[in-house]
Amino acid sequence: MKWTISQIQKHRNKDFLIDEFVRMDSIMETEPTIRKVSPIHLTGRADISATRVTFHIRIDGHLILPCSRTLVDVKYPIDVETTETFMLNSYDYEADEEVHQATGDVIDLEPIIREILLVEVPIQVFCDDNTGQEGAPQSGKGWEVIEEQEKSEKLDPRLAGLAKFFEDSKDSSD
Repeated sequence: MKWTISQIQKHRNKDFLIDEFVRMDSIMETEPTIRKVSPIHLTGRADISATRVTFHIRIDGHLILPCSRTLVDVKYPIDVETTETFMLNSYDYEADEEVHQATGDVIDLEPIIREILLVEVPIQVFCDDNTGQEGAPQSGKGWEVIEEQEKSEKLDPRLAGLAKFFEDSKDSSD
């Protein structure tokens, strides 16, 4: 996703359409919770003038993230539309808009796409309970996960003697 300014200026009076797949695996180094990144599909167009290039881009793909509850893989969709402006001359800057400066004579969209993807990573993501995948362990040494209805049916072993006491008192009162 790099172009020189001279390459882009050749398309000044023509349509400059973008339809590319890019690999953004480098974001996994920055954000360790991302387990996998699909190829990211970039579509859109660029408006080119003598002093600026404005990209209107749609970013589409998905990330594989761990479920916050069970740590199973969750496919998290990414679908973002953005407008990014690159100034070709540093003196033609308007304070009311966020712009990027072309480094040297190259316009590189990859760092911007990378930043947008990192911002899209949620703090928590949850999987569907009926995915059929093996989730978190349901029991271990000295513990087990119990459902709410099991909880009411099951007697705490520490209170078994107390329950027996009440049964004995009912029998003696008859």
